[in-house]
Amino acid sequence: MSRINQDQPSEVSKPIKLNPKKLLLSKWTAVHVLAKQKHFLVNRVVQPEDVSLPIVDIEIEAVYSGEKRIIFWRELQDGSRWKQGWV
Repeated sequence: MSRINQDQPSEVSKPIKLNPKKLLLSKWTAVHVLAKQKHFLVNRVVQPEDVSLPIVDIEIEAVYSGEKRIIFWRELQDGSRWKQGWV
């Protein structure tokens, strides 16, 4: 039986470090599957009208259905909702 080291934070508690400008075409897996949609691809980084403002939203596309939706890009940092890559 192995012992878990309590000094090191678990992967779930660490937010994923992301740069919104490098998210384009990245692959993501939803932790909780809804309507058979689990795997997603970032197909667009939504630029604000004022280019001096930071990027806030991205458009993700479900691989299975092709459905597109716009989400706040920081949602991808929540390990309880998203995993990087297709798992």
